[in-house]
Amino acid sequence: MAGRGGVVEDTATGITTWDGVIPPQCNPKPSILRLNAELEWVEAQEPLHQDIDAKKTNGVGPGMSFANSILNKREGFGVVGLVPCAIGGTNISQWEKGKVLYKHMMKRVKASLNDGGSIRGFLWYQGESDTVNLNDAQSYQTRIHKFFIDVRNDLQSPLLPIIQVALASGQGPYKDIVRQAQQSIDLLNLRTVDALGLPLEPDGLHLTTQAQVNLGQMMADSFLQSDKVEVKALDQ
Repeated sequence: MAGRGGVVEDTATGITTWDGVIPPQCNPKPSILRLNAELEWVEAQEPLHQDIDAKKTNGVGPGMSFANSILNKREGFGVVGLVPCAIGGTNISQWEKGKVLYKHMMKRVKASLNDGGSIRGFLWYQGESDTVNLNDAQSYQTRIHKFFIDVRNDLQSPLLPIIQVALASGQGPYKDIVRQAQQSIDLLNLRTVDALGLPLEPDGLHLTTQAQVNLGQMMADSFLQSDKVEVKALDQ
């Protein structure tokens, strides 16, 4: 989710840089905000995670494309507030309730509600590092299921729409086990978007800029389907 679209590594120096290319589908607009590292709302722009996943080089991710697609397809939606929390290269075990990343995420999410907003959905794209070790891959389904339940419980939103991404790639040989785990989770109002087949950067791991755009649009379509069901339920 942090976004590595357009990020390239100099093979001679090992230094990574972002090419700065922003597709029109990721352009900023006043109705798309992001919660920055200081817990302040600012107009969102790429790289969305520049001050969150601050130890890495960030590029284009699916977030801005997701937000723009929602506003283009749902007239009158209002303001989209994005709360970036991703830390690239992390294992699902690092996101267990009580650990640093989970606490940091929940602090940010709860801070986003201080000005009267509401949480409409939870986007999750993670798991490449869980493909390295067989035990991690085999434990993934149990761990991610508990993680989603913990998030919903802590936010007091038992049917919070969750849009997760099934892996396009992996750091190790057990990608198929993790993908199977992602596609086998049985939770109400959880939808899985499959990234397999989207083009990858030369590193063979991260999605290209255009693939990030496409993924964001796919996630938006999935979210709007979930949101439509939720709105209908509230109206009844």
